[in-house]
Amino acid sequence: MHDVYSEHHGWVFGWLRKKLGCAHNAADVAQDTFLRILSSRDALLQASQSRGYIATTARNLLIDRARRQRLEKAYLEELALLALEHPGAPSAERIWETLDALEQICRLLDGLGSKPREAFLLHYLEGQPQAQVAEHLGISVRMVQKYLVQVLLHCQTLRDPS
Repeated sequence: MHDVYSEHHGWVFGWLRKKLGCAHNAADVAQDTFLRILSSRDALLQASQSRGYIATTARNLLIDRARRQRLEKAYLEELALLALEHPGAPSAERIWETLDALEQICRLLDGLGSKPREAFLLHYLEGQPQAQVAEHLGISVRMVQKYLVQVLLHCQTLRDPS
C-alpha cells in the first residue's frame, strides 16, 4: 500500500483540489480514498494496477460527500424553520455537534452485524429498555445484553487498538 500511496497520492490530491477548490477538503477526501482502498484487498490489487480505479474511488467518495452535504443542509434548514416556530429549539451549533457525534457513532458501529448495531441504537440512542429491544428484534433479553457488550467492546477496540 505504501508504494500505491506514494505513487498516486500526489495526482489524486491535485485532481481533488481542482474539483473541490480547497486543499483541506481535498486532503480529507484523498485520505478517505486510500483508506477505502486499503480496507479491501481486491481494491488494493486493482489500485496498484490502475489510476482509473483510484480516481473512481475518489469520485464515488465525492458523490457520497455531496449527498451527505445536501442532506445536512436540508436538515439544518428544516431545523432552522422549526426553531422559528419553537423558541426552545436547539441552536445550530448544538445541532452540528449532534450531527458530528452521530457520524462518529456510525464510524464506530461500522463492521458490526445488523442486530448488534440495532440493539445498541435502540437501547442507547432511543432509550428503549432491554426488554423492549429484545421484543423488537425477536430475541431474548440475554442476547440483547450480549449484543450490547459486543458493541461496547468493538468500540473500545477501535478507540484503543493497542
